[in-house]
Parts: sequence; C-alpha cells; structure tokens
Amino acid sequence: MQSLQEAPLRTRRPRGLVGEIVESLAASIQDGQLKPGAKLPTEAEIMARFDVSRTVVRESLSRLQASGLVETRHGIGTFVLPPQETGNFKIMAEDFATVADVISVLELRISLETEAAGLAAQRRTPENLLAMQNALRSFRESINDDSDAVPPDFQFHMEVARSTGNRHFADLMTYLGTMIIPRTRVNIVHNAPEGRLNYLERVHSEHESIYNAISNQDAEAARAAMRTHLSNSRERLRRGNNLLSMQAPDALANQL
Repeated sequence: MQSLQEAPLRTRRPRGLVGEIVESLAASIQDGQLKPGAKLPTEAEIMARFDVSRTVVRESLSRLQASGLVETRHGIGTFVLPPQETGNFKIMAEDFATVADVISVLELRISLETEAAGLAAQRRTPENLLAMQNALRSFRESINDDSDAVPPDFQFHMEVARSTGNRHFADLMTYLGTMIIPRTRVNIVHNAPEGRLNYLERVHSEHESIYNAISNQDAEAARAAMRTHLSNSRERLRRGNNLLSMQAPDALANQL
C-alpha cells in the first residue's frame, strides 16, 4: 500500500471525508508504515493532502484516538501508540450498534462526568475557563455553519475533564473520543422533533449552564448541571428513538 504522502488524491465525496482519512492513516499504522512512537503529519499537512477542513481532520484524529491507535499530546502532536494488549477495557465502534448501546454509554458518562464537573468547579484555573469559553464559541459557530457541532461538543466535555486536575479523567475522555457524542452514532440532529437548530441551541444552553457553575466555583451546581445535560441527552434519545434510522456500520465513518 502507498504511504499517506504518496497516495494519489481521491475523488472528493460529500460525506466520506472523515472515513477516508481514518482508513488511510489506520492502514499506514497497521501495515507498519507508521510505527509506534512515530509522529503523524500535522493538521495542516493532512488538510492539504486530502483537501479538507480542520474540523474534518480533528474528527478523523479523534476517531483514531477512540480506536486506540494514536494519542495526541497537547502542543506537541499526535503519535502512534503500540498495539493494545488483549483483555484491556475497551469501548469500540461496534459497541454503539443500537440506540440501547448509546444510552448505556450515556449512563456511564453520567456517573463519570457529573463528578468531573464538581471537581472542575473546585479546581479550575483561568486557563481552563478560557479553553471552555473557546469550545462554547466554536459550538456557536458550528450551529451557524449548519454543522452537527460534534468536535466542539466533545472539546467542551474534554475541557471539563481537564479542569479536574486529575489526568485520568482526561485520559478516559481521550480514549472514548467523539463517538461518545450520541449524534455521531445516530442521526439525531436532522430527525429531532424540535428541529436541528432548536436541538443544538438546547445543547448549547446546557453547556453554558455547566460552564457558569464551574466558573462560579459552585461544585454542587456544576454536578447538577452536568447530570441534567447528560440525562436530557438520554431522554431526547429515548423519545426520538422511533424517529431515528440507525446507520449501517460502514456508514458510520461517513458522518461528516
């Protein structure tokens, strides 16, 4: 197989860009062209190579992280990980095959992220607050750009995890990746009874409530806001289940 640098440009498809990048990088890792410890090309290099936006590149890298193939070191780059040992805890794409599976992961997140929000309120720094503000701003821009806003959604939750000051929260969120956002698994946004705009506006408002509680260093309010947000996500998913059509596994890579 040709390397990433040598592969010919592919015909641009409207909804397959993330899948193409993930497939190319994963293949280079799995056949040994990119070895454990090797640094992946920069976001700018991948953007130029595949003629895609930064949002698409970041979603692709998030999916590679979720698969356990790479890790991103803040301010340094993204690096290939050694093959995972069998028997370790895993949540893979196939674990999101049904709405019930997505709800199960949401229930795990309620336990994890509710406590993370409380710790974040107690420990956040001015830098943490700025990072959360940037994620909120990106979410707002994504709404206006007719996007599903998955990358900034995940980024906001990641910044809450980082604000705990406990690296294990952030490590677990990094491992799970953007597939923990329900609308990467099921077509919630465009089938939401209230419509795409109202759906995303409500999610954005819930994020702002979490941010405000953390900013005010109110741990109990932060826990309550996070629990409400994730519980609402679970209930929205349950209510909309009869309106949603689950996508085939091969189509999951074509979300963006």
